[in-house]
Amino acid sequence: MASVTSGATVHKQFRFVSGVNETAPLSLPWSEPAAPEAAKLEQFTGDPDFMTSLARGLLVIQAFSQQSLHLSISQLSKRTGLPRASVRRCLHTLSKLGFAGSDDGRTFYLLPRVLVLGHSYLSSVPLSTVAQPVLERLSHILHESCSIALLDGIDIVYVARATVTRIMAIDLGVGTRLPAFCTSMGRVLLANLPPEEMESLLSRVEFSRYTDRTLTSVEQLHRALLAARRDGYAIVDEELEVGLRSMAVPVQNRMGRVVAAISSGANGQRVSVQDMHTRFLPYLRAAAQELCLLLG
Repeated sequence: MASVTSGATVHKQFRFVSGVNETAPLSLPWSEPAAPEAAKLEQFTGDPDFMTSLARGLLVIQAFSQQSLHLSISQLSKRTGLPRASVRRCLHTLSKLGFAGSDDGRTFYLLPRVLVLGHSYLSSVPLSTVAQPVLERLSHILHESCSIALLDGIDIVYVARATVTRIMAIDLGVGTRLPAFCTSMGRVLLANLPPEEMESLLSRVEFSRYTDRTLTSVEQLHRALLAARRDGYAIVDEELEVGLRSMAVPVQNRMGRVVAAISSGANGQRVSVQDMHTRFLPYLRAAAQELCLLLG
């Protein structure tokens, strides 16, 4: 039992911080799943090669979040839409394999072994391997946190990050997902999609208002994306969090295809939009060019 408790403690420590506001904590910009995911599995009914049990296990893993580290079978059943019996079997299997644990047999949490799943992906992506030293140098030059993200549907997913020593309010790290429509990296990535693909994704965006500056319509987002594609960068000014200002540029491979975005974020009271244009933009573009050469 002691080893399981230790795993829970380690799990809580897997948090990455970046600096926005050094006083009051800011609200997190993501929310709970709007609807059970199990219904999506129905589309694979009749496919003899589709492993339903594996899909259910993955749904259970994804139901845990930063705001919900410990969940009961009942809560997981509600979140995933899976029957309680299925959830129980998934948790039993995950626990036996070392991916999940429980201190009391009623609530469960993920163990650090889950990171192996993400590491398998990150270790197979050249960008994740070559990006960290580039980000570290960029962060040292700008004295701000810097990140690289990929587009996954209507979200961005962080694949590399370098933080400054300043303590900041939002917890961000490798694997963090944020809405693409109100993040600078998301806008750069959306703006460089083929038109048909971009329109398809925009039709799925849910325009949540995170601050009073958040864009809340397709028309507004269209204008922002056109500007990002034209200018080769995007600035998001306090749309995701009050006090957070960020700039991103696209990262291309040698074929000229945009494969990622690189950004730097700063406290809006310390760094103006003009500062980002004159000081941040040249270094971000240089880092993106270096990554392009490294990717081959």
